[in-house]
Amino acid sequence: MKRVALFGSTGSIGTQAADIIARHPDRLKAAVLACGSDVESLARQIALLGPEMAVVAAESRETGAAVAELAGRFPKTRFLTGQEGLLTAAAQGDYDVMLNAVSGVSGLRPAWAALKSGRSLAMANKETLVAAGELVMAEAARRGLEITPVDSEHSAIFQALRGNEGNRPRKIILTASGGPFRGYNKEMLRTVTPEQALAHPNWSMGRKITVDSATMMNKGLEIIEAARLFGLEADRLETVVHPQSVIHSMVEFEDGAVMAQLGAPDMRAPIAYALSCPERWETGVARLDFRTLGALTFEAPDEEAFPCLRLAREALTMGGGYPTVLNAANEALALMFLEGRIGFTDIQEGVARALDGFKPFALHDVEEVLELDARVKKEVKGSLS
Repeated sequence: MKRVALFGSTGSIGTQAADIIARHPDRLKAAVLACGSDVESLARQIALLGPEMAVVAAESRETGAAVAELAGRFPKTRFLTGQEGLLTAAAQGDYDVMLNAVSGVSGLRPAWAALKSGRSLAMANKETLVAAGELVMAEAARRGLEITPVDSEHSAIFQALRGNEGNRPRKIILTASGGPFRGYNKEMLRTVTPEQALAHPNWSMGRKITVDSATMMNKGLEIIEAARLFGLEADRLETVVHPQSVIHSMVEFEDGAVMAQLGAPDMRAPIAYALSCPERWETGVARLDFRTLGALTFEAPDEEAFPCLRLAREALTMGGGYPTVLNAANEALALMFLEGRIGFTDIQEGVARALDGFKPFALHDVEEVLELDARVKKEVKGSLS
């Protein structure tokens, strides 16, 4: 029985992870559930999974009253609130692995608390590895803890590398759907709306990650994440647009062999594998029928229209605080776009300005990462207000 702390339990990844846990009650136990503010969804998950501890990170009079009501309904569950409650659960909860599906850099502190308390991570929160990847990977290595990827692309790479230990990849090829604006040029992108950006053709995801997919910053963040997870340099990481989202990523070896992982575009498969590895369990995911699948196509990404890929590679190459700046600026700008305060192409332009204006310095601990993150976000918002 593996005891799981599910952080970000009511989001897109979290709800699918809860489904996997519910499918395997003899193998998985949801020991901790933590959400932002969606108390109603949390209540349904508590009724289904019976956690020993539950956290609502948001702090307000309304959420406080709702949590008090939940405590009366579920007396066997211990309830905590606020950021302090979130970190208490991460550090003191009785679990084996944290599945971190918190959105944005907010997932860094709980991930760090989990590592410091000796727990492994299943990471769906790519921002933690972008903003503080060197620190996080070093801490995991020092403690002998696993960090298992949940993103479909990194799970695909992780699976392709199994059985090839000792064979250094010549190249990792991350696949991208191209998002809703594949084929658009720069001028066409200037007028797109949040509603259009949120209409992803293949995947059902949270709002921020869906915008990142539309700008292709999501793939840029994944390049940095892959570098951290698999210890590779930027020149060994490549992106190819694959509109069908059937091949989730590939690894090329020195002998020319390419290992690819295929499957339906359904996040339950990589979530389950992160929790079951090396075993493979039933997930409810639709099966591929190669007789009816049709063509699988590939094309180079248009980095003139979607420069976020180039910006991410540059930030990775420059190292230090540059990936932190890239991530912070993008988080702030994506939110401003969703709020209708800036245009779509202002995201990539704002990220470029933030990187150009950064005076490099080394980051020695998580608090320095979070201080830089907050400063960059403040500066970005101030420059466009």
